[in-house]
Amino acid sequence: MTDVWTKWEGLVINGIFPLRRFLSRSNHGVVFLTEHRERNLPDAAIKLVPADPVRGEAQLACWRMDASLSHPHLIRLFDMGRCQLGGHNFNFVVMEFAEQTLAQLLAHRALTGDEVREMLPPVLDVLAFLHRKRLVQGQLKPPNILVVNDQLKLASDTIRPAGASTVSVAKTSLYDPPEAKDGRLFAAGDVWALGITLVEALTRQDPAWPDENSDTVSLPAILPPAFVDTVRRCLSHNPANRPTIADLEAQFRRTLPAPVTPSPEPDVPQPVVPPREAVQPKPVAQPAVQPSPVVQTGPQARAARVVEQNTLVGAATAVVRRVNSVVQGAWSRVPLTQWVVKAGVPIAIAAGGLIVLSLVWAGFRLFHSPAVPQRPAPVASDTAAPQIALPVPVAAPSAAPQNTPGSRPAPPSVLHQEIPEASRSARASIRGRISVTIRVVVDRSGNVIHESVEYPGSSRYFARLGRDASKKWKFAPADSQEPRVWLLRFEFTRSGTTGSAAPRS
Repeated sequence: MTDVWTKWEGLVINGIFPLRRFLSRSNHGVVFLTEHRERNLPDAAIKLVPADPVRGEAQLACWRMDASLSHPHLIRLFDMGRCQLGGHNFNFVVMEFAEQTLAQLLAHRALTGDEVREMLPPVLDVLAFLHRKRLVQGQLKPPNILVVNDQLKLASDTIRPAGASTVSVAKTSLYDPPEAKDGRLFAAGDVWALGITLVEALTRQDPAWPDENSDTVSLPAILPPAFVDTVRRCLSHNPANRPTIADLEAQFRRTLPAPVTPSPEPDVPQPVVPPREAVQPKPVAQPAVQPSPVVQTGPQARAARVVEQNTLVGAATAVVRRVNSVVQGAWSRVPLTQWVVKAGVPIAIAAGGLIVLSLVWAGFRLFHSPAVPQRPAPVASDTAAPQIALPVPVAAPSAAPQNTPGSRPAPPSVLHQEIPEASRSARASIRGRISVTIRVVVDRSGNVIHESVEYPGSSRYFARLGRDASKKWKFAPADSQEPRVWLLRFEFTRSGTTGSAAPRS
């Protein structure tokens, strides 16, 4: 079915909204990436729903009502209307474009209990807002829990008045409560859907019932015990026995975890370091003529370097333990909306790796580099003991400039490449490489007139850097009036970023 929808890419709805890229489909509609020039939105989503001869106008009326709603955790609706594609009639609605959905995250992993507690306040706030207006969200499920600019939002194109007919809206699913078979949906139906969503978010499994008339739900064994009672109440077959959204708000307001303060780690015992004089030659009388610098060699010099290395290792071990403690405490407070960053490499591993590398380098310097000559300090008086100067650590060579273009030559049609610059902390989180592909449309003069993310890789942060850089690419002019499409590929590594371009066939 995806091949069928992708054939419509490039078509323009009513001469205004281009179908730039197929995004997804559900059991009642299909979504494309588009743009809204009147609102100066380079990225928006357009949903096409087959026009029902009976309920077509009612659907448009619902969308107009939904567009009038204002809540920070609701997807905004911009435009709606009718169109015809491939000889079929559709209703369409243009809305905010979401970078990610909960369903996409659950395809890789389940949420933790703390993440769900973090997700619930905005979800419950939206549902309370709708229920006060005698409205229902209607289709609360992971694909309709979205992230826009690091903010969690619920789909709003499914909102309708409580008690409105559900006939022909969509095929029934596990998220529809038992009373939905009567053709009506009320606030308790959103609570049922929330219970199903909680089970799926925490376990990536569905609850089950022995039969359709049974009120005893079978929950996955891995469901955290703290949520079992709540889920059972939400999934009661009797709507009157389900908690209200206000009940759930009060419950989870009490159980929200307090900020985690990492407990201090006990200091790691340090190796006993003998005084420097214990491993140094005994002071001798200063001759009248200053002798040449003496290079330390032999067993005493090696013993000094071993002691120095042990001291360094002990101190670094304490640093590693403290870094891990702080990182683990901060990790538990990362907002749920930073899902993509969480799916990457933990910061603690990156920090630990850098420290280990520094230890290896230091050990190599201690054991394999020649001893540093030491000069006796000038003597203040005949009776003062001579001072032995400690060796000064040799500074590591400065790192090569980061984020320089790759060595691959650009095609002759590319006149200028703009390589994105990632922050040092962002590069430190990379393990291996992160590839991002940006699709750009180039006009006759060679300027980029439009860009979109073709493949975001594993991080929205690097995808955004790639997209911003792609706007500044310059291509050779062309004789044809038709715009050209190029694919720009950026590869981010710890050492820097490379870019390449290829025309899209």
